[in-house]
Amino acid sequence: MTQQTNETGWNLDNSYAHLPQSFFTSITPNEVRLPKLIFLNEPLAKTLGLNIEALQSEESVKVLAGNEVPKGSLPIAQAYAGHQFGHFNMLGDGRALLIGEQMTPTGERFDLQLKGSGPTPYSRRGDGRAALGPMLREYIISEAMHALGIPTTRSLAVVETGEPVLRETELPGAIMTRVAASHLRVGTFQYAANWTNIDELKELADYAIERHYPEMEDGENRYFSFLREVIKRQAALIAKWQLVGFIHGVMNTDNMTISGETIDYGPCAFMDTYDPATVFSSIDQQGRYAYGNQPYMAGWNLARFAESLLPLLHEEQEKAIELAQEAIGEFNNLYHIHWFAGMRAKLGLFNEEKQDEELIENLLSMMQKHKADYTNTFRGLTLNQLEDADLFRSDEFIQWHKLWQERLTRQDDSKADSQQWMQNSNPAIIPRNHRVEEAIEAAVENGDYSVMENLLNILSNPYAHSQEQTDFNTVPVESNQPYRTFCGT
Repeated sequence: MTQQTNETGWNLDNSYAHLPQSFFTSITPNEVRLPKLIFLNEPLAKTLGLNIEALQSEESVKVLAGNEVPKGSLPIAQAYAGHQFGHFNMLGDGRALLIGEQMTPTGERFDLQLKGSGPTPYSRRGDGRAALGPMLREYIISEAMHALGIPTTRSLAVVETGEPVLRETELPGAIMTRVAASHLRVGTFQYAANWTNIDELKELADYAIERHYPEMEDGENRYFSFLREVIKRQAALIAKWQLVGFIHGVMNTDNMTISGETIDYGPCAFMDTYDPATVFSSIDQQGRYAYGNQPYMAGWNLARFAESLLPLLHEEQEKAIELAQEAIGEFNNLYHIHWFAGMRAKLGLFNEEKQDEELIENLLSMMQKHKADYTNTFRGLTLNQLEDADLFRSDEFIQWHKLWQERLTRQDDSKADSQQWMQNSNPAIIPRNHRVEEAIEAAVENGDYSVMENLLNILSNPYAHSQEQTDFNTVPVESNQPYRTFCGT
């Protein structure tokens, strides 16, 4: 395995590799037969300080496929644990490797991880590879989330490997380059708390604080402050998910980041018909991670994070538990503040009145009763296009609409201001499940990437409310079989 020269603009650091050896394993990447670049995120590449032309060269494609490593790279697989559907397991990067941390021209630091790069010591008898379809799904959804203004990992590139992967059937293989503020997870701290010692747990916490919360003041208890800051970011993140109808699908503790980014787009999807019980994941048989449960599961995950920090919160366990409970107790209120503010924005409400929450809840209740499309309902309210849905023709909605219009008059801002705020808060378009499947099928089955390219272009400006987005607002044809997504592992 050779190191590539630096024409591409690699500017790699390896700060994670300075942590104790217990947190990672150094590995040699596994080569693939015929790597072929099929998607390159040029705007992201520019942000990272990479040379777009050089990235498309044969030598750089070898790096994106794991056949070579860039200059300055120390490839590692990270160790972590996690509660998967409530069951605690030792995990780790079973099909991914961190090639390094790219330092951007503005001084920011981003992990570059190859996903689907082959087996590691954490593979648990898996082949460490990824199929093309799930990698394309992650590329589409993560870029859509970024355009929606939701903190997320992103996709720099997707490379076909020229090798099949065997799942239920033989599928084309692929490797995706994932870009993240870091890959530190709740599960990383659970691993530290269960399989290392207090000194190494402290070193990990200090590293996370320096990397993600450098502005945090060194107070009397910096680890208590650290816990509270992570809770704040996650409360804001989950509220953003709920406001656009995003369903993660696998909210295991290893899929919750310390940075507050959305990570791991496996069986994720966006809700069409509004229903808090909506589940898309084929493996979520009990609805643990249903849309309406996501705030509660986030709180549960953060409680596990707090448990892992107990030895650092206070030397007396009883006092440590008291501090952890105090911090976790803030989550529900913080989440509600973010969600409520977001819902008021979706309805063009600048100020706050006591009855606003009832107004919002009544609308959601009507949407559920009439099986209204979540995104299109708010789009219709934004554009005052209230003709197409059964909901809009109902007597109860007509009465609700009258109350809403009266409410809009009780603020200093004009209706034009309200409408503009609604346009900025209600996406005209989301990555509809049937559109995503259409794009993936065209690529995987027919080698046609134009459908995905068009979809990505349409999704890149979701608040434009442009005419060309209209066709992509169409809901899928109703089916007797519920839509299901799969992890793709």
